[in-house]
Amino acid sequence: MSEIKLIVGLGNPGDKYDKTRHNIGFEVVDAIAKDWGLEWRENNRFKGNYSEGFVPNLGKIRLLKPTTYMNHSGQAVRSVCDWYKIAPESVLIIYDDLDLPVGKLRLRLSGSAGGHNGIKSIIAHLGTQQFPRLRIGIKKTDTVKDTISHVLGKFSPDEQPYIKEALAIAPKVLETVLSDGFEKAMNLYN
Repeated sequence: MSEIKLIVGLGNPGDKYDKTRHNIGFEVVDAIAKDWGLEWRENNRFKGNYSEGFVPNLGKIRLLKPTTYMNHSGQAVRSVCDWYKIAPESVLIIYDDLDLPVGKLRLRLSGSAGGHNGIKSIIAHLGTQQFPRLRIGIKKTDTVKDTISHVLGKFSPDEQPYIKEALAIAPKVLETVLSDGFEKAMNLYN
């Protein structure tokens, strides 16, 4: 397993999508940036909001929130990878997952897109499925029929405690990945 050199949170830019289920990746990297004292800057070359800095005990950290919209996230990820010569297996992607219960975290070293258009785009642009991920559950109930409305909707009051907990735990998960390795983090948090 390669060292993680870039952490990417997936979502859609703009106030319209703020705090929606599909933007949980943005929320996690925002929480990380805040916890680690990193500031966001718009970066046109990287097609996103970008942050980097040295974090004590963790080393050099790079964060990215693509502003390409979810379906074109791979463009932004590829541009950072090309600029810094980062291998795909050193890029950790954080995104929402319809198959996991709300707020459940799951680390994986690789895998298919599983129907997620942001991940499809990243796979297409990096030319591989071999990159680590942190998935966060946004599972819809049986009563919800429209997937698009669900992922672009906001979390219900009943879901809020689970999401709040996930957002509190996610930085700890990533600190473990960076300091102790992916396998130890998987054993502790999956």
